[in-house]
Parts: sequence; structure tokens; C-alpha cells
Amino acid sequence: MKKKSLEKIILIILGPLSLLAIYFFTANWFFYHQIEISRLQNVELKHKYIFNESVATSSGIVYAALGDSLTAGVGVADYEQSYPYLLAQKIAGQDTRVTHLNFSYPGYKTYDLVRDMLPETVASQPDIITLLIGVNDVHNNDNRQKFRRNYEDILQQLSSKTDAKINVISLPLIGSKYSLWPGYRAYYYSKSLIFNNIIRELADKYQVNYIDLTNSTRQYSLTPGYYAVDGFHPADLGYQYWSQIIYDHLDK
Repeated sequence: MKKKSLEKIILIILGPLSLLAIYFFTANWFFYHQIEISRLQNVELKHKYIFNESVATSSGIVYAALGDSLTAGVGVADYEQSYPYLLAQKIAGQDTRVTHLNFSYPGYKTYDLVRDMLPETVASQPDIITLLIGVNDVHNNDNRQKFRRNYEDILQQLSSKTDAKINVISLPLIGSKYSLWPGYRAYYYSKSLIFNNIIRELADKYQVNYIDLTNSTRQYSLTPGYYAVDGFHPADLGYQYWSQIIYDHLDK
């Protein structure tokens, strides 16, 4: 094959690939830019909340929520509208004393949770745990082997060092059409499903409860008011749906 013909073929191949790379880079920039300008990520978290504090009891229930911005309640003006807080309310009801501990931080990936939150979680010896982590692993393009290794480390430590009822929550397919562009959305949705398969496999391995938030929220994602202004994090209505779905399937 002549040199010029080979160069032409290379250009034909590299041209579309370069355009595709530029498109995905721009879509990724736009996604994070929308979150940044919304300023929703600036969340002040209390660590501890007590429900039915006046109830006379020798023990009560300790509920710990582990995760990232979705567990931190990014998207609402007040943490009391977040899904962990609403879930703690449902667990408490009218007559159960519940201490709710929040171990989450916006932007966290599985590695960050292992490094920063696991020791404190184990030390608190909770009775119930919910774990929703991995969205940032997906959007930061971490590979599945790294994700599996970190997620298994979390489950191994929680299951061996606590007696808690552990509930792992699947990664929801979130992001409006205004925040996730075509192609970009399909790629990250497909990767989320791959990571969810890993989560389910590890849940089975460690015999912990798996809660499918992915398929359960598909019907709500187009509901007006579901998303916050950044088009990615849920608003009050979205977290209300989440808390009910999680409560209905919670191992408590």
C-alpha cells in the first residue's frame, strides 16, 4: 500500500474519532459546569440526628447512611429533605428512638469512603446501614476492577466488624436531558448498569440486602420538580420518592 493511501486512511479514521473525543470532553465539561454554577455542592452537614429523643429506652436504633452528594442531600435547601433523614423518620415512626449518623460527602468515590468514613462508621456500631456510592466513580471514569476492589473492601469491613443490617443501594440513572447530552448520557448510563451488576454480585457474596433504586425511579425521572436546578441531583420531590422506595425494601 502506498504511503499516501495509508495516510489518507489514517486521517479518515482519526478525523471522526477526534470529533467524538471533543464532543465527549465538551459534554463532560458542561455537566460539571452546570453543577458548579448551581452551587448546590456547598452543603453543611451535621453528623448526628436523634428522633424521638424523649422515648424511654435502653438502646434504640442507630442508623448510618454512607455515600456521596446524593446521601449528603445535595439538591435540597435543608438536609431534613434528604433521603437519609426522611428514611430515619420513617424508621423512627412515633415510638422508636433512632440515632441517625451521616457519613457522606459531596464528590466522594468508593476509595474516599474507605479512607475517610469507614473507621468512624465501624466505631459507631450501627444497627442499620445504607450504602449508596459509585456515581462519582462512574463519572470520573474509574475502571470496574478498581470499583469492585473498593466496594468489596467496604462490604468486607462492614460485615465483619459490625452486626448491622446492611442495605446496598443501586446507582440511580439520574441526570436530565439538559445536563447529560445524547451519547454522553448513553455511555454513562451503560457504565452505571455495569457497576450495578458488580454491586449486586457483591451483595450476594456478602449476603446483604440489595435495593434496586435504578428501575424503581425510572417512572419518576420525568416528573416536574424531580430534579434540582443543576438538572442532576434530585430536589425535594426526588428524595421523597427515594426515601419511600428504600424504606419499602429496607432490611430493618
